[in-house]
Amino acid sequence: MPTIKCNVTECQYNSDVTCDAPMIQVDHNGTARSGDSSQTKCETFKPKK
Repeated sequence: MPTIKCNVTECQYNSDVTCDAPMIQVDHNGTARSGDSSQTKCETFKPKK
């Protein structure tokens, strides 16, 4: 998998601003279709314990 930058430091998969999740899932953010990144969300997010 390519390197994926993530600035969400509250996520358990964030490792020095790099996502180390085994899989990434991105979905629409309350819209039927997305026209830009603000209309998407990362479904892989898990809060740090």
